[in-house]
Order: sequence, then structure tokens, then C-alpha cells
Amino acid sequence: MTTPWERFKQAVRLEEPEQVPVGLIVDSPWLPGYAGIDTRDYYLFADKWLDINRGLLERFPDATWVPGFWIEYGMAAEPSAFGTRMLFYPDQPPAIEPITTDLAFWAERIQPAHPHEAGLMPLVLRRYQAMDERLRADGLGIRMVCARGPMAVASWLSGITPLMTDLAMEPERVTKILEVVTTTIIDWLRAQLDMLHAPEGIMLLDDIVGMVSPRHYEELVQPHLRRIFDAFDGLVRVYHNDTPCPKLVPHLAEANFDVFNFSHKMDIAEVKATMGHRVALMGNVAPLDLGVNGTPEAVHQAATECLDKAAAGGGLILSFGGGVSPGTPAENIDALLVAAHEWSQQHRASQ
Repeated sequence: MTTPWERFKQAVRLEEPEQVPVGLIVDSPWLPGYAGIDTRDYYLFADKWLDINRGLLERFPDATWVPGFWIEYGMAAEPSAFGTRMLFYPDQPPAIEPITTDLAFWAERIQPAHPHEAGLMPLVLRRYQAMDERLRADGLGIRMVCARGPMAVASWLSGITPLMTDLAMEPERVTKILEVVTTTIIDWLRAQLDMLHAPEGIMLLDDIVGMVSPRHYEELVQPHLRRIFDAFDGLVRVYHNDTPCPKLVPHLAEANFDVFNFSHKMDIAEVKATMGHRVALMGNVAPLDLGVNGTPEAVHQAATECLDKAAAGGGLILSFGGGVSPGTPAENIDALLVAAHEWSQQHRASQ
């Protein structure tokens, strides 16, 4: 019988596994609350972090956790390398405050950050190295690492409104910033991969991309996304963007990623028809209205509808349309898993 990770990789290759995989993005917005601990303790105490993440494998054995054993401080690792201010809280990930809203400041001064020296990055790298060794001793390991994308990181440096304004009014300035940030992201992903014994994938998260026009995307954003994904050819490459952006869907696959995790506000059948059989789709149940606030029965129904629309022919990973939101009950994750199992059984029986 294939493992959840093997089914996930089959879907990545646009194949049709014997059971549709369920892949879920989980990190510190959800995990400390799920485990009932202070968010700061989740970051500080390695044994707590390890027990919580390893416990997911026991509680939900049929799920693939994306990236799985993710060492992160909310969205702070990348912007912290450029000197942004961080504010930590007991019940949520850290807030990040821009140093200045003037992008001219960054265009004049920004230099690539060194992952082994800058901000929180060295602490993340050291913990990856230590935790991968401990997990390997138990027959496990860390398969995937992550980074925030260039637009997301740039938005934390100056704020979203100044970034979007200058994207239209001062594109050369923004391009210079994005080039440096992209170089840092590639170096950051490589440094994380170097800490692991047998890495298999990367995930890039950038919701800000969904806010730009198709023209600005193709001219000013896609080259940086493509540069990042091209640097990791041969690995599983997941792109998360849960900002509704139907106008970008025809262009996004050209960025050269393998898996697209997108907004539940975009119909999964339409996304599949528009993208064609070029990338695997990861979605598309509403994470808040259903994942957090819905009943297991409602989650099961929505999941089955997604499967009916997009699972046949392969290349589907059932998920929420984004990460697992804070407050998501375990029973609603169970409902996704049950729906995938039942649909797959019925689909095989009908063939």
C-alpha cells in the first residue's frame, strides 16, 4: 500500500493515485492552539515542537503535512533578515512592522541577506539540522522546506500599499528590490535544504502576487517566481497563493512550479480547465467558513464536490483553499480524509 507522501508525489506527477491524497499546510497559526500551548513556547522549546508535529502523524495517519515539520516563526524569518521589527504574542504568530514606507530607502540600500547570519534565519537552520537528525533516528525525516515569496517579503519591508503603488509608478525601483529579495530567497531555500539528509521539495508562499494585474505580473513578477522555481528543478515545487486571482490563472503555470494551492473562492473545475494538465491542484475547501466554522458533514460535502469536479484523471491533492486556519477542529480534517477515501473507493469500483 502506498504511503500518504507517495500518493502526494503521484498527484504531483499528474498521475491518479489509488486514493486521492489529502495535503494540509500547517504552521504556527494553527498548531499551538490545536495543542493547547503558548505560541511562544511552540517556538522556543524544541521538544514541544517535535512532539506536536510528530503527533500529527499518529492522529491523522492518512494525511500529508505540507511541508511537514516546518520550522518557522510565522512570516518573520525572511523580513527579519532585512531588519524589520518583530512583536511576539502568546496566542498568535509574531507581527512584523516595516522600517519605512519609502521604497526609495530600500532601492538605495538593500543587499542580499546571508542566511547563516541574518535575522532569525540562522536559528531556523540550526534547528533544522538538529531536528532532522533526531527524526532520522526514528525512521522519519524532513522532506520539504519553505520561504515567503518575493512580493510577500517586499511587502513586509515597506507595507503593501507603497509596494503596489511603486509597482505601477516606479517599476524600476521595485524590480531592483525584488531582484535582491529573490536572490536572498534562493540562498535561503538552499541553506535550509543543505541542513537535511534527504530533502525532496520546496514550498513558496506569496499571496501578494494575487493582487497585481496580469500585465504587471508578466512583466515584473513572473521573472522572479520563475527564477526561484527554476533553481530547484527536480524537487517537488509547491506554490501557495490563496488570494483570489482568476485573471492570473492562465499565466501562473509558466512560473514552473508543480503544485498550486489557491483560494477556495476560485472554482476548482475552472482552474483545472484553464491551467490544463500542467500542474497539480491542491484545494479547495473553504478554510474558514467550513474548515473552522463548518460541521464535519458540511466539510465532507464540500470535499466530495471538489473531488467530483477535479479528481478524475489525476493531479488533485484535496486540501483547504489555503493553510489550516486557527481554530480548525480535528474532526473537520477527519472529514476531508473520509471524503477522499470514500470517493476513491467509489471511483475505483466504477471503472
